[in-house]
Amino acid sequence: MDTLKALMVFMTTAENGSFSDAARKLGVSPAAISQSIARLEQELEVRLFNRTTRQLTLTEDG
Repeated sequence: MDTLKALMVFMTTAENGSFSDAARKLGVSPAAISQSIARLEQELEVRLFNRTTRQLTLTEDG
């Protein structure tokens, strides 16, 4: 995985507060954002976001 790219995706997602907004800003699909975040979380062995159907918030580790 390109860790630098994954960190950019993470930061954009955190700044925008949603996968959809981050995807629009980066020109990719929301699914690509979700997959990138999931891979980064797996690589770091921490959960970065709390996800609900209406809200995306950073965890303490995030």
